[in-house]
Amino acid sequence: MYKTVLILLAISFSVLGAVNMKPWKSKLNTLSEFEKHVIVDKGTERLWSGKYVRSTEDGIYRCKVCNAPLYRSGDKFNAHCGWPSFDDAIPGAVKEIPDADGRRTEIVCANCGAHLGHVFRGEGMTAKNTRHCVNSVSLHFDKKKAVEPALKKAYFAGGCFWGVEYYMEQIPGVKEVVSGFMGGHVKNPAYYDVVRKKTGHLETVEVTYDPSKVSYETLAKTFFEIHDPTQKNGQGPDIGSQYLSAVFVNNAKERKVVERLIKILQSKGLTIATKVLEKKPFYTAEAYHQNHYKRKGGTPYCHRRVKRF
Repeated sequence: MYKTVLILLAISFSVLGAVNMKPWKSKLNTLSEFEKHVIVDKGTERLWSGKYVRSTEDGIYRCKVCNAPLYRSGDKFNAHCGWPSFDDAIPGAVKEIPDADGRRTEIVCANCGAHLGHVFRGEGMTAKNTRHCVNSVSLHFDKKKAVEPALKKAYFAGGCFWGVEYYMEQIPGVKEVVSGFMGGHVKNPAYYDVVRKKTGHLETVEVTYDPSKVSYETLAKTFFEIHDPTQKNGQGPDIGSQYLSAVFVNNAKERKVVERLIKILQSKGLTIATKVLEKKPFYTAEAYHQNHYKRKGGTPYCHRRVKRF
């Protein structure tokens, strides 16, 4: 049985791109058979049976296998569903993998590939409109709050969000890039609502970054260099209002940075179509849009790096 579990775990981790199996093999010795059933075989604990279903203490929920921080207690809420629920994960801590039948989206630890549960969107339970439904046995609770960097978020719209996400993820200091929608007048839009031009949203990426490692200016410069900021009707072959170029700023400081960069580009003879807009609610796109090029392979079809500064 133990060898079988190791083989299953190895297959699971190899699919997810894990690189070091040794720590996880030794950890298996400390897990119960039921924990292995959930974490490795992707099973589910019984309704209301989990240790952390009703927990309200402050702290960090960590991966049972590798101890990576996954969720903050402040993002936990009572979904009345019988399993621990969170409306957000620590940036970069969790990977989403759509089920083969397209009915649900699995969530796993981004560090080791351990099965956590599933993620659901559009239920309207919290302002973030997201529910990470997690098995308690996949978690370890740390009452001491982890010391984490003061992360910030930036928002860029430059055509198809797949390509913008692809390049932004490569910047050192960026923790996570999420594809979604911003700027419209409809709450919780779905992809095809936006495509049909009924919502007013732009395809936008949310970039979570560590300002001690990368500046907002570097992110903005990269944005202007990976798409054509002079195109007025879309981006490349993608034509339509949802593909327009825009930067959604959080404050006056960010606006000043972007407007200064635009002036530099204008001084070089470029007519910039990029709009500088105030940040509005960001809505995460469906799971099958996330990490598109990592999952499917290939490179962006309408984005490329052009030195402009």
